Amino acid sequence: MSRTGSIIPVKQLEIDTPVGPARAHLERVDDPRGALVLGHGAGGGVTALDTAWKAVIENLVADDLRGLPLVVGGRSSGARVACRTAESTGAAGVLCLAFPLRPPRRSGSASAPSRLPELDAVTVPMLVVQGTGDRFGMPPSTERRLVVQVPGDHSLRGDLGAATETVRAWLLRVVD
Repeated sequence: MSRTGSIIPVKQLEIDTPVGPARAHLERVDDPRGALVLGHGAGGGVTALDTAWKAVIENLVADDLRGLPLVVGGRSSGARVACRTAESTGAAGVLCLAFPLRPPRRSGSASAPSRLPELDAVTVPMLVVQGTGDRFGMPPSTERRLVVQVPGDHSLRGDLGAATETVRAWLLRVVD
């Protein structure tokens, strides 16, 4: 999140966490207004993801991101982790890309419970960017949560330009 938009080469870090090493890729910009840290999608156990995520954030804000307003987020499972840990990481905002509200029902199984409580627990401004045809469902907007629908499905590949512009405009408001 930069005023000028000029990007300085990527810095790669390996960060020790209680559940093993994690890799972070930092894209620095001239004159940063804030920091956006995005987590990946599915992989690993739910508890291990939260534990590792918090250790990575702690490391980044103690050094490379010190003093910058922090927006955390991720795509799909990474968005869930960001929501669950927003308070403990000191986030100023949460960005959810394709939040998996309700897993699709499998043949012969009961409907999975909604993950709306994870979104509702977030107490800072939040943006959810969701594909209009996302099979994981569409969460509702609230006073703190803006939900923007873009063409596409859970992959958000239908109109990357629309998703990018939506995120950019929201980030500039949150870290201002």
